[in-house]
Amino acid sequence: MDWFSRKSAQSGIALVIALILLLVISLVGLASIRGTTLQEKMSSNLHDRDLAFQAAEAALRAAERALGSNSAIIARECFDDSAANECSANPAEWADDPQGPNWQDVDNASDFSSSFQPNGAPPQYTIDDMGLWPDPTSSTGINQSGAGTQYGAQGTTTTVHFYRVTARSADPTDVDDRAVVWLQGWVRL
Repeated sequence: MDWFSRKSAQSGIALVIALILLLVISLVGLASIRGTTLQEKMSSNLHDRDLAFQAAEAALRAAERALGSNSAIIARECFDDSAANECSANPAEWADDPQGPNWQDVDNASDFSSSFQPNGAPPQYTIDDMGLWPDPTSSTGINQSGAGTQYGAQGTTTTVHFYRVTARSADPTDVDDRAVVWLQGWVRL
């Protein structure tokens, strides 16, 4: 009988080990859930940025089309050396500029096949007139070799009008915490 009485008196170590193992497994599970949640957030942010990039590209194309047909949409003339016409190429400096660029909303009816506003606000663009510059693709000899600039080019210099187009996927004040993409390009007319 003495043998049966010792078996009924347990010290409880099995219960403690089982609880510790359960706690470790729970912590591993919580860590994997946190990692999965972070990956989902990163994937969502990348998708949001991709949509914003597409909207900015569409605004850039819309500005190029509008520039060919309507010169009244030019926001600033940057070829003048006066301080009033100084046009910074860095869009980050435009926030402090009291005059700032004149942003044009992209008209969905004429510029897109459907209303594409991934951030809930229309893409925008602004156009800066950079003035007349020598055409780098002309065959006059200028910009073709070092000798052309040092000794003078043969023929006449062809000049073309350059415009700097800056597009953004939406107005940053209208999209809360969504991604905003800025693109710049040069147009030669």
